[in-house]
Amino acid sequence: MSDVKSIMIVGVGGQGTLLASRIIGNAIVQNGYDVKVSEVHGMSQRGGSVVTYVKYGTKVYSPIVDEGEADFIVSFEKLEAARWLSFLKKGGKMITSSQEIDPMPVITGAAQYPCDLIEKMKEKSVDILAVDALTIAQEAGSPKATNVVLMGVLSRYMDFSNEVWQAAIEECVPSKFLAINKKAFDLGRT
Repeated sequence: MSDVKSIMIVGVGGQGTLLASRIIGNAIVQNGYDVKVSEVHGMSQRGGSVVTYVKYGTKVYSPIVDEGEADFIVSFEKLEAARWLSFLKKGGKMITSSQEIDPMPVITGAAQYPCDLIEKMKEKSVDILAVDALTIAQEAGSPKATNVVLMGVLSRYMDFSNEVWQAAIEECVPSKFLAINKKAFDLGRT
């Protein structure tokens, strides 16, 4: 039986999914695991849907996560959580920001943003935690730290020490943004 774990980071271009995947990958390596992180798939321009795959274990051969395989999905936006839900394995954990970012069809008036997405996912027996990560990031000092707030939330479910996570943040975040990001992580972790 494989010990490989799979994490998907999903969001909208410009939300910092790549930084989040770097922080996770760095923490995993510090814990002695083999890790594979995919490139960002999707429209990385601001506003397009993006996904990054992270797989880790004793030996990992591919970063790609198939449908029904993700142990965790961390979503930076509610509609993205719903879009990628089929990739969550039975018994997996969905962590999502409660933030809503209108996709182009909503902006142009061709569609409406779906309502009650969190409740609808819960009705499907999804283990989902919705967090107001944007407000928490603003409390930390910058709305751009939403991604690191969500890494703090994810860290609650991973058996890695806070010191490892802090070292990963120090390695991946530019020094001028370090204090805000460390605070954002701590607020998400608690």
